[in-house]
Amino acid sequence: MTSTDSAQTPAKAPAKDPWDLPDVSGLVVGVLGGTGPQGKGLAYRLARAGQKVIIGSRAAERAQAAAEELGYGVEGADNAETARRSDIVIVAVPWEGHGKTLESLRAELAGKLVVDCVNPLGFDKQGAYALKPEEGSAAQQAAALLPDSRVTAAFHHLSAVLLQDPEIEEIDTDVMVLGEGRADVETVQALAGRIPGMRGVFAGRLRNAHQVESLVANLISVNRRYKAHAGLRVTDV
Repeated sequence: MTSTDSAQTPAKAPAKDPWDLPDVSGLVVGVLGGTGPQGKGLAYRLARAGQKVIIGSRAAERAQAAAEELGYGVEGADNAETARRSDIVIVAVPWEGHGKTLESLRAELAGKLVVDCVNPLGFDKQGAYALKPEEGSAAQQAAALLPDSRVTAAFHHLSAVLLQDPEIEEIDTDVMVLGEGRADVETVQALAGRIPGMRGVFAGRLRNAHQVESLVANLISVNRRYKAHAGLRVTDV
């Protein structure tokens, strides 16, 4: 290659720093299922970190009562209003009502960034075990039901007990984030990072969501044996 050829070769752009995440502090976060333990805990932690949060329920009155209990400027509304008013919508409803709830909110969730944290689990005398939805995972079911939304998956492995405990300042855990669009995944990573002690880590596309959702069954077994509230840390990242 001549010096002239070298001069005409465009310089390769430097690789993007994977920890260079966007500022999400101004986004409104809605939590569907915000009156349940997981949803309420997430709403509390995000609001305590300074995020504007609206919790949703099928009954607006129940959501408003839960919001008043949480404080930190949290508002309560029915699920449809919560979806309409939010930039990011976290789905924390029980697995049994997951499909029906999302199907009913397809219009309100159009154009929204949706974060599914639902874990399809069954329970018997031997403990918790993973269920395999027809679509592959709860997140993939959400993506199938919400074709006009940008669906991601995250916040599966968090202890509702720790999330709701006001005495705990930091929650020592990583949040595995899955999705199709890099910008959407990084937005969710940044949201997770708003909670002290947490870090959002990219963990693949939605086709890999099943094993992430299923791992909760293992964590439940850990918690029962060791009387703990186990979370996850990804090493060497």
